[in-house]
Amino acid sequence: MNGETLGSLAIYGLAVFAIAGGMIGVSALLGERHHDKSKGEPYESGIAPTASGRLRVPVQYYLVAMLFVIFDLEAVYLYAWAIAVPEVGWLGFGEMAVFIGILAIALIYLWRVGALDWGVRYQRPSVRASVRDQKQRDALVAQQSDLVGPAG
Repeated sequence: MNGETLGSLAIYGLAVFAIAGGMIGVSALLGERHHDKSKGEPYESGIAPTASGRLRVPVQYYLVAMLFVIFDLEAVYLYAWAIAVPEVGWLGFGEMAVFIGILAIALIYLWRVGALDWGVRYQRPSVRASVRDQKQRDALVAQQSDLVGPAG
């Protein structure tokens, strides 16, 4: 890069920061400043909230998202390799075969440890035991409620 290119890049960067800073500054100066109780309450299409908006999402969703990102990056590298095949030749083919092999081993490992299985049947023994214990507790509660009889 020569000096003219770096100078243009510096001017562009300063312009971006000046515009962003100006927009934030103008909104801070001209924006509304009152905060009352209704301002902080959640509002969804005119319907008052009935419960918490927080949902407990199973960890498998995050695991699948991470695996998707990892294996999606594989596709990016494969595409770049496919474009560069004429230049890299057999050496590039060998390197890509090693790369795909490592990813295949990783996928087989994830499959073997159960990272791709969501069912209770495939979970760790401690999880299965806690589910079994929960079912036993539920059955005991149902049995006790039958013994007590209807309330009233």
